[in-house]
Amino acid sequence: MRVILAEDDVLLREGLASLLERSGFEVVGQTGDAALLLPLVRETKPELVVVDVRMPPTHTTEGLQAAREIREEFPEIAILVLSAHIEVEHAMELLASGRGIGYQLKSRITDVNEFVDTLQRVARGGSVVDPALVRELVTASRRSDPLAVLSTREQEVLALMAEGRSNAGIAHRLWITEGTVEKHVRSVLTKLDLPETEDDHRRILAVLTFLEAR
Repeated sequence: MRVILAEDDVLLREGLASLLERSGFEVVGQTGDAALLLPLVRETKPELVVVDVRMPPTHTTEGLQAAREIREEFPEIAILVLSAHIEVEHAMELLASGRGIGYQLKSRITDVNEFVDTLQRVARGGSVVDPALVRELVTASRRSDPLAVLSTREQEVLALMAEGRSNAGIAHRLWITEGTVEKHVRSVLTKLDLPETEDDHRRILAVLTFLEAR
């Protein structure tokens, strides 16, 4: 899988490049400047871009803006955005942009296998949210909660869906059968009154409903 890394911290960028290459990825480009990212994508046509939210010159949202531009011009390219902090608004905006998108905290890049799994799920078209962000959203409260119609187990299933886990992954985490997970997922989609479309898109809509309610 061809990957571009956009990260202004040279040590982190080189470390990620080494990790990815050892894991079977092909790093076809690196940059520490968000302004150079889109031209690099046009030149190398990667399957996946890993980009930091905050990059020079202002270290605010340059990376996020570059990710938006890539998504507009190359919607088929998967994007994993890295962030040093939990930023709910950014995560929501990313997920709303469609399939093949992920949001990962830098501090949680500690388990190589887990990080590689995250990259692969995003590259396959999944939407992956860092579990730390999911936990923060779960503990937040709102007066009007569209998730109140869901049972406790259904909310647990939806939270794991928001992490980007497959039915098999959810079954493993909750110690239930995959068939039971499928029943819970169907119930969640029905109770949230999501339109009848192809299943993957409905799962993303369910996750967005979950995030917006927190």
